[in-house]
Amino acid sequence: MSENNTPAKHSENNVAASEEREVNNNLETQYGTTTIDDVVVSKIAGIAAREVSGVDSLGGGGARMMGTIRESFGASEDVRQGVDVEVENGSAKIEIAITAEYGVAIHELAEAIRRNIMNAVERMTGLTVERVDVVVHNVKLPKEDSESEEQAALNQGQA
Repeated sequence: MSENNTPAKHSENNVAASEEREVNNNLETQYGTTTIDDVVVSKIAGIAAREVSGVDSLGGGGARMMGTIRESFGASEDVRQGVDVEVENGSAKIEIAITAEYGVAIHELAEAIRRNIMNAVERMTGLTVERVDVVVHNVKLPKEDSESEEQAALNQGQA
């Protein structure tokens, strides 16, 4: 019996072709390469997420607490809070943590966030956004708004 090596060679060629990375023509041209850092994408994604109606804040409880402390010392709001980005080979993967406002359909909110982030990042950077994962950490209740306003008024009176 003779062995036929043709199928094995064919499958090796398929593996080699699939291992070649795709070139992002927006970022790699004949004249040079554009590299975009994770921090740039995270800022764009954070701003884009905040633009969506129904998003109360970004980040989990610890990140929001640190943001409040930072702002109390006069620092500006960190638009990257709650955003985790991985940029590799001309594409981006984004995870964003939010607190939703009570009453919004969370699945529709997540899809709106996803669309807005993908549009903003792809338009501004030329990167291909592979995925946007939305993690909802909390829901802000209407009563929480009035309690925080009362607390802020008390704090101003004591200062």
